[in-house]
Formats: sequence, C-alpha cells, structure tokens
Amino acid sequence: MADPHHVDAHDDYVRGSMEISEQQSTFDLFINLAKYGSLIIAAVLLFLVLWFQPDGSLIAGVIAAAVMLVAGFWYLGQKKSH
Repeated sequence: MADPHHVDAHDDYVRGSMEISEQQSTFDLFINLAKYGSLIIAAVLLFLVLWFQPDGSLIAGVIAAAVMLVAGFWYLGQKKSH
C-alpha cells in the first residue's frame, strides 16, 4: 500500500519565490495596532490614576495623558535607520 503522505510537493517549492505582500501588510497592521493600542491604554491608565488618586486632579490627568500621547506618537512614528 502506498503512503499517501509521501508526495513530492516540497520539490516544487523554491525558497523566496512566494508572494508575501499580503502577509507583510497583515503583519505591519498587527504591529501598528499593538504599538498604538498599548500607547492609548497606557495614557488612559495614567489619566485615571492621576484623576482618581487621593487629592487627584482631572486637569493633571488630562495634561499628563496628553503629553504621553504626543510624545508616544512622535516616538513611535519615527522611522528606524538600519
């Protein structure tokens, strides 16, 4: 009886010949969502901590979160030089 898993499918594949633009764009989207989503979550947490701590201030929370968002978007938006 012949082994059905013994097919020479690997002989047709040539490393580096597959079109990967869709996988690359999906990976880039995931990385960007993870980076900017983490930044937004951190800014919201900073805002809430500064607002709801004892003797906390809404204004201090807004200012600190805004500074974190601006600095984070600037830092994450920079291109890396290789």
